[in-house]
Amino acid sequence: MAPPDFTNDDRFDGLYTNLANQTRGIEPLLDTVFSFLRRKSDFFAGPPGSGDKGTENAIATVHGVLQKHADIYLKDKKKSQEEERRKEDAKRKKKEEAEKKKRKKESEEGVIELDVDGGFDISQSSEVDDEDNKPPAKEEEKKPAALPLSEEDGRPNDEGDDDNKEDDTPPPVGNGGTVDGKYVWTQTLEELTVSVPLPDNTRGRDLNVTMNKNHLKIGLKGQEFMVNDDLAKTIIVDDSFWTVEDGNRLVLTLQKLNRMEWWESVCTQDPKINIQKVQPENSQLSDLDGETRQTVEKMMYDQRQKAMGKPTSEEEKKNEIMEKFKRSHPEMDFSQAKISL
Repeated sequence: MAPPDFTNDDRFDGLYTNLANQTRGIEPLLDTVFSFLRRKSDFFAGPPGSGDKGTENAIATVHGVLQKHADIYLKDKKKSQEEERRKEDAKRKKKEEAEKKKRKKESEEGVIELDVDGGFDISQSSEVDDEDNKPPAKEEEKKPAALPLSEEDGRPNDEGDDDNKEDDTPPPVGNGGTVDGKYVWTQTLEELTVSVPLPDNTRGRDLNVTMNKNHLKIGLKGQEFMVNDDLAKTIIVDDSFWTVEDGNRLVLTLQKLNRMEWWESVCTQDPKINIQKVQPENSQLSDLDGETRQTVEKMMYDQRQKAMGKPTSEEEKKNEIMEKFKRSHPEMDFSQAKISL
């Protein structure tokens, strides 16, 4: 019988999460594991008769298990990158198909269709006047509308156009941001990851980190806190933890209480990002069930559409139904119709 495979066993995740919260660091966590093996087992001594080979065999075993999990990690990472590329390709193809359909639709709408009597429907024509069927009078040459004058110096005031200018700033990297001199952060719908630079060779016991549901403190012991501020929103403390990586970086994982919203910042005093620029496809939406994922994607799409002054998904659907109805009834004149969608 083959030995059981524990490489992807998640039954002990809760236990190790509690250990990680108590030990506050990867190195202290590993210390507890090897301390148990040293004190409560013959792991380092080996079976009777092993002699000095017991310790060597123990080290070789640890190296072997570590290498096995490193290989699994690299394999999973490569698989994840390939899946991400496939998603990007599918997204690009979908966008190209949508553009083709849009161009085809616009081309079809520009054709004058025959009505049931064999005549032309001229209700949409701009070359014939609707009132007396005479060619419209030649319009006066259009002049650009004058801008309102400033009350102070009489110069044109174009400040009111700021809201209509398109925001061409790039999306926030990792759906997060950078707080100069403090940390870099990213987020998914479920959690935030905060990376704080530290002096080289910093250990977990050198830090003073306090995570409350609405407040965060980060600092080196004996020094002033680098971060001491209210969180922008509420976290689940029991599911949040921190570790020291490479001896020079503190990484905090903060679990959101509300997993259906994006954060503008980690703390209330930090610079805010534009959440309308957030890209949910890069934020582990694949982890959500189908219905929840569709709801989130629709919500984010409608937010972006409103920000650009464009119709939401519901309004687009109504417009599409109305256009299909018009094309199906070319004999009807909609030129004077006032339709509320």
